[in-house]
Amino acid sequence: MENLQTIFEQAKELTAKGKAASYIPALAQADPAAFAVSLMSMDYQIELGDCSKTFTLQSVVKVLSFMVAANHHGIEEILKYVDVEPTGDSFNSIVRLESKNNKPFNPMINAGAITIASLLPGKSMFEKVKSVTQFIEKILGKQVYINNEVYLSEYHSADYNRAITYILQANGFLKSDVEQSLQVYLQLCAISVNTSDLAKIALYFATNGKNSDAVCSKEVINISKALMLTCGMYNFSGKFAAFVGLPAKSGVSGAIIAIVKDGEMEHLKGPIGIGVYGPAIDEVGNSVAGIEFLAKCSKHYDLFCL
Repeated sequence: MENLQTIFEQAKELTAKGKAASYIPALAQADPAAFAVSLMSMDYQIELGDCSKTFTLQSVVKVLSFMVAANHHGIEEILKYVDVEPTGDSFNSIVRLESKNNKPFNPMINAGAITIASLLPGKSMFEKVKSVTQFIEKILGKQVYINNEVYLSEYHSADYNRAITYILQANGFLKSDVEQSLQVYLQLCAISVNTSDLAKIALYFATNGKNSDAVCSKEVINISKALMLTCGMYNFSGKFAAFVGLPAKSGVSGAIIAIVKDGEMEHLKGPIGIGVYGPAIDEVGNSVAGIEFLAKCSKHYDLFCL
């Protein structure tokens, strides 16, 4: 009978069909054959592959930044700056920023995430970054660090994101200056984690925060999960929702968090958090092996949430 280990091994074979992100030099150094998955319920954990390997959150942090900003300002205020509508555009597109409705479509694309970075609590760059790292630390129960090599690599290759940030400023959506907004965003993307950390973050969503001391309103958590389901997998989000059916958020490092509200997978029962690392990504920016693993798990264990 097919089980998690079998599904993992089958998915790992697909790493050959992707490649590590090349537009950020530090990420291009990742081993494209690497693949690891952690799965966590309230009382059990399963680890597949080298789950001790660290990597950066990249776009996975977008949903966490959104939660901190929304919990601080309130949803009504946040919606003045960033919408919650899906878009079929790439994560770094500037097309809609030049349209009549130039408000960023959602916090899961770069334009929305940079806007959210400017809205984070605190006046200085350090305070804004700390507001998110402290929230993550409360979820994980440990201190987290920024990978300075990755941050600097992203900063020195951030021409496209800098252009987005200037357009956001020109359109009146930034609450701090261009440089601060960009640096906060890039530092948060460079937070270092492992798959066990990702699974615990995913479990936070699956339990509506009951597995942690990190405080966030249920409304914000629910909206965040809805955003992950509709916008979390870049412009593959619609197909992922239709065929996998799990709220999830990916990053170009190969990281993915996926949320099972109530399921049963071998010894795991009830709310389950899944953390994936597979740096071989497709042309959209999602881990090739990670997508395959989650799709097979959803089908085999009947996890589809819709």
